[in-house]
Amino acid sequence: MGTVGPNGGGVLRLPGLHGYAVEFSPYWPGRVACAASQYYGIAGCGTLAVLEQNEAGIVLLRSFDWNDGLFDVTWSENNEHVLITSSGDGSLQIWDVTKTKGPLQVYKEHTQEAYSVDWSQTRGEQLVVSGSWDQTAKLWDPAVGKSLCTFKGHEGVIYSTIWSPHIPGCFASASGDQTLRVWDVKAPGVKLVIPAHQAEILSCDWCKYDENLLVTGAVDCSLKGWDLRNIRQPVFILLGHTYAIRRVKFSPFHATILASCSYDFTVRFWDFSRPNPLLETVEHHTEFTCGLDLSLHNCGQV
Repeated sequence: MGTVGPNGGGVLRLPGLHGYAVEFSPYWPGRVACAASQYYGIAGCGTLAVLEQNEAGIVLLRSFDWNDGLFDVTWSENNEHVLITSSGDGSLQIWDVTKTKGPLQVYKEHTQEAYSVDWSQTRGEQLVVSGSWDQTAKLWDPAVGKSLCTFKGHEGVIYSTIWSPHIPGCFASASGDQTLRVWDVKAPGVKLVIPAHQAEILSCDWCKYDENLLVTGAVDCSLKGWDLRNIRQPVFILLGHTYAIRRVKFSPFHATILASCSYDFTVRFWDFSRPNPLLETVEHHTEFTCGLDLSLHNCGQV
């Protein structure tokens, strides 16, 4: 695990753990949370590691252990010390970095692996969405002890659930059923179903500059862009990865730049507006690259 960027890269090794997700803090420049698991998440325990980059490199600020693998992590949008993780036992955990022990709370409703969790970024709502291998997504208010709503419709496991940064109460989900779906928390059914790939879709993300644009990354090694106003054809297709794409993120600073990481051990940077969209391939990992995030504070820090 490490960060790369203009501020100099850094590497921190956590022996015996495999990182599944990394998320920069929206509050603290250089602070990163990592959800990790033993034995590739197949068995064993999980660890939430909170890291900080300073002049000396990357230091471990705090770590918390859980009795099952941790697959995703999201920072609170209303408290700079709070995070939520999702676990192989189907539960979500709320942690506070200022505490030495935890978790503060555990929500256990999913009946299979909780593979994704995301905290809404739109002002005025404190909502969390989780996606599970039980084929459901669930809506949570962290102040309430149980889920507010369950979203059913996917016919395969859900790998990714991501809030729209623009439209309140709207999130997208990507699934092993080869579809990208868009949901509205105020409506019971699915809003939009996009048969995005002829393969399992492991990741999706919303463009930070265009409320109608999403990207999907799939087992077929391709990234595809989707305009919600016309879903018959993708608006772009990015090819270059040689194994399944594990995670994709749009840049917070550039409307047409995105990054992806893959089981081919690489991280790739793309500008879909260019005739030759591949900007850079980073090959500093020696294992599956599962987690990826782009800093909101430092342009170019990944």
